[in-house]
Amino acid sequence: MREKIILCLALGLGAGRMPKAPGTCGSLLGLLWTAVLYSISGFGWTLGIIGLSILAGVWVCSQAEKILKLRDPGCIVLDEILAVPIACLGWTLGCRQSQSGIAAVFSLENWEGLLGAPAILVLFRFFDIAKPWPVNIAQSLPKGWGVMADDILAAAYAGLFLFLLSRLLFG
Repeated sequence: MREKIILCLALGLGAGRMPKAPGTCGSLLGLLWTAVLYSISGFGWTLGIIGLSILAGVWVCSQAEKILKLRDPGCIVLDEILAVPIACLGWTLGCRQSQSGIAAVFSLENWEGLLGAPAILVLFRFFDIAKPWPVNIAQSLPKGWGVMADDILAAAYAGLFLFLLSRLLFG
């Protein structure tokens, strides 16, 4: 039972089993996770939950690698799910509506919201796939750290780019 729960989490409730683009499916779940985070907590709590979820993700991904007997398999998408909120932070902080984070990312009532989620998804996936330095070497870290670190860094790149883009567009 323990292994099934770990794999269920690591594989993003089945998103990692998608035959095509499991990382993108995990990233879409990451947008949902972001919406939940932003809607239930203030900014400080959101940062804390992101940090704790990453630590939990390292453990879950380490355990999933052991269970699957594979090193960072593509079916593990928890790393994408937990990294997307980091990319969202850049857009949220850069938009003039940064006080209302969920509005800057998901609202259909303003340009920030209409552009936010697609921009976050595209840029995060770009940096996750392109793996610029040091994203490309982060995967060599041991166990779940290697699984999570490249996505965290890709999200940080995307977040920085999104912050600058949002300031340029909505400044």
